[in-house]
Amino acid sequence: MLFRDIGVALVTLFDDDGAVLADATAQHAARLVERGVTAIVVAGTTGEAATLTPDERVALHAAVCDAVPAGVPVIAGTGAATAGEAIELTRAAADAGADAALALSPPGVEDPSDYYAALAAGVADVPLLAYHFPLASAPGIPVDLLPELPTRGVKDSSGDGDRLAFMLERYEGEIYIGSPTILALAGPFGATGAILGLANVVPERCAAAWAGDLDAQRALLGDHLGASEDFPRGLKERMAAELGTPAGVRRVLA
Repeated sequence: MLFRDIGVALVTLFDDDGAVLADATAQHAARLVERGVTAIVVAGTTGEAATLTPDERVALHAAVCDAVPAGVPVIAGTGAATAGEAIELTRAAADAGADAALALSPPGVEDPSDYYAALAAGVADVPLLAYHFPLASAPGIPVDLLPELPTRGVKDSSGDGDRLAFMLERYEGEIYIGSPTILALAGPFGATGAILGLANVVPERCAAAWAGDLDAQRALLGDHLGASEDFPRGLKERMAAELGTPAGVRRVLA
């Protein structure tokens, strides 16, 4: 397994002028490991990846890899509209020290099998996770295609309980949940882990819900609604209030 339990979809911290604060982002990641997070995803959707240049991504990967303890996997968000671009991003991330890659399915593609086949062939030494998130890149990945993909697992941010049930029944790869709304279902039912933006601010509550604590799950619903309303600004403003981290964003993601 790449990891179990709660991983964080790491924010990218920016200064007031929009410059990437790679060292501050890495220090935030290291503090989250101290609070129980077991994996770090860098430059994913929560990390405002669409606004980052390739060089900024490399700087973030290198800084986070240097900051977190050995044994905590650093997973690079490397999805792109084309397999060629995703290959370049994945190779650069691996060269910077990333342990694996998380590749969002390309937009407007009903069957992304060829995309993932080309990506896997181009980065054969890098473990890959497919990424299903229709709100960010529709239509996503049909459940029936997952067993055919050359990836070791999937992150699913749909928040769909029925889809989770089908994955648990029909898919033998690693299953990581990206929505905090179904943690108390996914953990006890045997999913592998979760990759969550809310783990930037309430990792302990995420872990409790993952273990089946319904009170923690109910509290996370409120956390999720607040963070989602003006994403990622709402999440970063809460982090600033509670953790003292910079609240700047480059743009608001739908």
